Amino acid sequence: MLYHLFQWFEQEGIKFPGSHLFNFITFRVLLSMLLSLFITLVYGKRLINLLKKKLIGESIRDLGLVGEAQKRGTPTMGGIIIILGIIIPTLLLARIDTIYIIIMLASTIWLGMIGFLDDYFKLKAKRNAQSQGANYKKGNADGLAGWVKILGQVGLGLFVGLTLYFNDDVKIWREYQGTYNASDATQVVRKVNGKEKVFVVTKEPVTTIPFVKNHEFNYSKLLPKTWREYSWILYVLVIIFIITAVSNGANITDGLDGLASGTSALIGVCLGIFAYASGSYLFADYLNIMYIPHLAELSIFIAAMIGACVGFMWYNAYPAQVFMGDTGSLTLGGIIAALAIIVHKELLIPIFCGVFLVENISVMLQVGYFKYTKKRFGEGKRIFLMSPLHHHFQKLGYHESKIVTRFWIVTILCVLLAIATLKMR
Repeated sequence: MLYHLFQWFEQEGIKFPGSHLFNFITFRVLLSMLLSLFITLVYGKRLINLLKKKLIGESIRDLGLVGEAQKRGTPTMGGIIIILGIIIPTLLLARIDTIYIIIMLASTIWLGMIGFLDDYFKLKAKRNAQSQGANYKKGNADGLAGWVKILGQVGLGLFVGLTLYFNDDVKIWREYQGTYNASDATQVVRKVNGKEKVFVVTKEPVTTIPFVKNHEFNYSKLLPKTWREYSWILYVLVIIFIITAVSNGANITDGLDGLASGTSALIGVCLGIFAYASGSYLFADYLNIMYIPHLAELSIFIAAMIGACVGFMWYNAYPAQVFMGDTGSLTLGGIIAALAIIVHKELLIPIFCGVFLVENISVMLQVGYFKYTKKRFGEGKRIFLMSPLHHHFQKLGYHESKIVTRFWIVTILCVLLAIATLKMR
């Protein structure tokens, strides 16, 4: 809003000291991160006190883990702090008429509402059980039904996929080596480093293949030629799968103090670099990657996300004063998935979201192997001492802080590898 306000002032000939700085994306990115940090650090404490006052505390299942008793009663639903830290700076500093900003704001609010309802129903069930004198042991079973959360994620996938495929503002520019044809509406000429270059404007559903020289892949090539007009269906199905998988991965990862928030902040740095590079003529030309007009505005949203995660960690680091709950974890996972899709780096998700992936796989392996051995031998066996994977290390005797720090280090390595794919082909 401030960006549009100062733009209107300039058009009217009204000048304010320093208002021209809002024309620079880097200034707005830095300001977005600082504002997000301020909101989460200052107003986050007030919200935590409010949650304590309303007795909105976490119910911890007895899993036999060290330190779990101390966590009981810690305020949950702290994801509200993260959501506010993302939305407010984005609304103030980004161009809110940009389709990518609209998609991300809608995604944040949509998954935030689903996570909030899940946390709310858990707390409501707990209070009902306590009021009746019952011993509350149902854990996560009292939140939203699993199919309701999946349905919400599918709905978001439909929205993101259909918007990216059919919206006229979503375009990709590729350098064209042939002769410019003025009659061709898909061709434009721009100066890059003092030289005129011809670009072809396209809306094809493409993604980036890591470590490959000709590193773009068109989803429509997976279909027979006679079915290519229906490639949007395949594209939407892929996006639904990605959003569901990543958001659930983030939700599963949120089991130790600071783990999900710290990991998400590091992944946000990676996605911010991708968005800034693809949104710039110069960087896209130097790196030989697709140029996506107006994508750089996403850097403001991502900066707010990073600032919100870091600010939230001030209170979520061990020993946590607040938990993000599904309100935060589902939202962060969905945000990361949608951002990766928008910057056409969804095939890199297994790399920079390596921790989310391993946590997801550990649960699937544990459940699958237990069911298989129970059916085959009459007694269920386990691969890990406990899943997700971070609980396995807790059972081995590692301190919670050590596990979180090492998972952060692994994420840093994964992020660096993903960034390196911009030139490693």
